[in-house]
Amino acid sequence: MSAARTSDIAIDPARVAAWLQDDSTLQLIDVREPYEREAGYIAGSRHIELTKLPSEAATLDSDRPVVFYCRVGSRSTMAAQALRATGIDAYSMDGGLVRWVSEQRPLEPDGGYVADH
Repeated sequence: MSAARTSDIAIDPARVAAWLQDDSTLQLIDVREPYEREAGYIAGSRHIELTKLPSEAATLDSDRPVVFYCRVGSRSTMAAQALRATGIDAYSMDGGLVRWVSEQRPLEPDGGYVADH
């Protein structure tokens, strides 16, 4: 995959936060492991482990954009690339949850944190 294509997939946490606020059609998907999800997640997101994405992909609305996130952006980039290959408008949150938190954005539940992978 070319660098231009990869950079097109990556979107900043600020853009994700604004998108969530302005557009209720955005599908925000957490592709981390269950223990990571339990530690902390972005409000309004749905959890689909990366390993389960192939079997769960059909449950996503192909007419609505999807943003994937993980701890630092590696797994979410793989997820976005895979879904783009099927024609879905998919993105990866650049820097993952680590960057989201470093920019002072909230996690659920109260006291949520980014678990080690």
